Amino acid sequence: MTDPKPSGRIDVPFFRPSIGEEEIREVVDCLRSGWLTTGSRTRQFETEFAAAVGAEHAVAVNSCTAALHLAVEALGLGPGQAVLVPTMTFAATAEVVRYQGAVPLLVDCDPVTLNMDLDDADRRIADLKAGRTPLDRGLAVVGVMPVHVGGLMIDMEAVGALAARHGLWVVEDAAHALPAAFRPGPGGPWRRCGENTAAVTCFSFYANKTITTGEGGMAVTASPELEARMRQMSLHGLSRDAWDRYAGNGSWDYRIVAPGYKYNLTDIAAALGIHQLRRAEQLRRERESLARVYLEALGDLESVELPPAPADRVHAWHLFPIRLRLDRVPISRNALVAALRGRGIGCSVHWRPLHLHPYYEETFGWRPAALPVATSVWETLVSLPLFPGMSAEEQQAVVGAVRELCNRRACRG
Repeated sequence: MTDPKPSGRIDVPFFRPSIGEEEIREVVDCLRSGWLTTGSRTRQFETEFAAAVGAEHAVAVNSCTAALHLAVEALGLGPGQAVLVPTMTFAATAEVVRYQGAVPLLVDCDPVTLNMDLDDADRRIADLKAGRTPLDRGLAVVGVMPVHVGGLMIDMEAVGALAARHGLWVVEDAAHALPAAFRPGPGGPWRRCGENTAAVTCFSFYANKTITTGEGGMAVTASPELEARMRQMSLHGLSRDAWDRYAGNGSWDYRIVAPGYKYNLTDIAAALGIHQLRRAEQLRRERESLARVYLEALGDLESVELPPAPADRVHAWHLFPIRLRLDRVPISRNALVAALRGRGIGCSVHWRPLHLHPYYEETFGWRPAALPVATSVWETLVSLPLFPGMSAEEQQAVVGAVRELCNRRACRG
């Protein structure tokens, strides 16, 4: 038997999806159509998504991880090679490098944005060649995979310059960054995430993302060759003419031209995505409004550092991560998370850096001191609830709890 909820307490989930009647009707129509797997709705979703982000080609898949894997496979990544990967990211960014037998060369984060520190990326390449990393100095660095942490885009022109200096391809992990944009230089034109910002840009439609298909992802590219290879490998390496084999005018026969994967998106998921995509900017603006409330309501707390919101970015606000100033706050990060959850407020931590996970410590010899900014900052991070449809009462409950816990004298946990 659990204790009853205290009278008057407002429970706030970390995330709640925003699903409209249009999405529901489209899914029901799909179910009634008799065609549930990859088909016309998936093709429609791909076409509309490419147009929305300014891309030439889009390949719908069942996760952003799948999109990232298809991207590095299509670019020919393999053993004996290394890829620059931010240590401040989710597991998927680096694990797809490992799928190909290659090695992630971990890069520290910028202390303000938490995105990849491009100066440190330059240093990592030099250190690898000089034998100053725990990795084999004979590895050839062939690519870079920037991540837009929380939905705040890194300057992709600066990433492109880094890639050009070292002859690297770029695969963009945009799991948090739909819709998002950046403005390189004063008065320059805005560039959308996915608008020819990388060889391949990969998006996520997981349940807590700006738009959702439940599970799903998209890879976009300007290259017809990369598009063809990713599409082929997303469904068992079947020849292109095999895609229509169940259609009325299709052939029953098919050819396997490579050992591919089972990464295709279903029409049921695409039915959600079609209408979520049409609401993407509205949903982003709702997130932005909530973020502004947090910025104003918590801005005077000396014990808390708030996320940046630069004027030269269209921020997707996938996350709202606060950072505790540990020398001023009366409670530790872990104690704050426990206290918030004890009050019915969902929260999370993004992320434990890759080099602090057992796999990367034991397999590659990474140590905390090797990436000092990420090592230090992650112990201060707490992501607060932020989602479209969040009520003023829910947000005030979060604000009130954070202000009380970060101001009062409390035991460190």
